[in-house]
Amino acid sequence: MTTSPPQPPQGPYSGQPAGYGPPQQQQFPQYSQPGQQPGQPGEQQYAGQPGGQQYQQPYGGQQAGQTYPQDGGQQYPPQGQYPDQQYQGQQQYQQGQSYPQQGHAPQGQMACRFCGGYPAAEATVRGHQGLIIIMRFLKLQGPFCRTCGIASVRDMTAKSLWQGWWGIGSSIINPITMLLNIGPMQKFKGLPEPTPGQGRPMDPGKPLFQRPAILGLLLPIALIAAIVVVNLNSTESKAKIGACVVNQGTSANPDVKVVDCTSSEAEYKIVDKIDDSTDDSQCGENAEASYVYRSGSTKYTLCLTPVK
Repeated sequence: MTTSPPQPPQGPYSGQPAGYGPPQQQQFPQYSQPGQQPGQPGEQQYAGQPGGQQYQQPYGGQQAGQTYPQDGGQQYPPQGQYPDQQYQGQQQYQQGQSYPQQGHAPQGQMACRFCGGYPAAEATVRGHQGLIIIMRFLKLQGPFCRTCGIASVRDMTAKSLWQGWWGIGSSIINPITMLLNIGPMQKFKGLPEPTPGQGRPMDPGKPLFQRPAILGLLLPIALIAAIVVVNLNSTESKAKIGACVVNQGTSANPDVKVVDCTSSEAEYKIVDKIDDSTDDSQCGENAEASYVYRSGSTKYTLCLTPVK
């Protein structure tokens, strides 16, 4: 008796046993937006997916202001209005209002050239140095914020108070230079406290009247006082008709000083004084002696008679 060996079960494909060959295609449900037919914009077909499965692109074709049940009723903004990643977590500003970054002045305002704070004002702070024969003119240009401006005026003026007097020309120019800083100082004091910038502001320090440099004002005061005292005690200012003098020098090199007529030192009495002249012949008959003085553009003649 002849028997045939058992044959494996045949699958739907010829020559392939059951359980082998391409798997049977699985049907997936198709997803689409409510009220949208498959194939409309917003859907994308992926090649190689069984059955031409269609998947919805996230937010790709959603309309502004439309709610979606699968997202819990969330309403999405119009496409293109999602915030960029670089602004995530930053404060949202009102539309039409600009907020500068720290260290940058807003449009239309100047920033301090030293610390970057704002607001700032344009001004020039000046100083002076007298070097006996030569002189130096110093200046510092802005714009300055309130803090750096006040610090600059105080620093430049303090240096001028003790460096600006050493010279005949400097003794005249230095006071004018310091007075020119009053205008910028008032401008800086009118500014509000600055918004911090990228740099460190200057240190205003103590006011001028609390600094040792203020003693520099005594230099011109002492100089003026010395000139006044010398002029008041000079023979020229005291040599008037009726005053008495004494010659502390010699006949060839006289040194005439005015003394009290009641003093034992009194030798001669002034009977006449001729200004701007060295001609003693103009003295009258009452004069028995004369004294001629000349120094630079100053000259005069004293007509004298002995004290009895």
